[in-house]
Amino acid sequence: MVTFNRISVDKYTETTTSSTGALLPEPQKIPFGIVGIIFTVVPGLLIGATISKYMANFLEENELFVPSDDDDDDD
Repeated sequence: MVTFNRISVDKYTETTTSSTGALLPEPQKIPFGIVGIIFTVVPGLLIGATISKYMANFLEENELFVPSDDDDDDD
């Protein structure tokens, strides 16, 4: 364990057994639940939608991509 300014940080380990061959205990799980999922997904969607909107507006203003009505091949 390494200590920096009163914050302790465990070193990363890839082992699953101790030196005697016994299995190590299961690591702690941090339950986020549905609230954690909502607080992760909703801001990501909002940020992505905002970036997409501004990028599409930029492309259309600079005439790099202008949607045309001739693309409808519903015949």
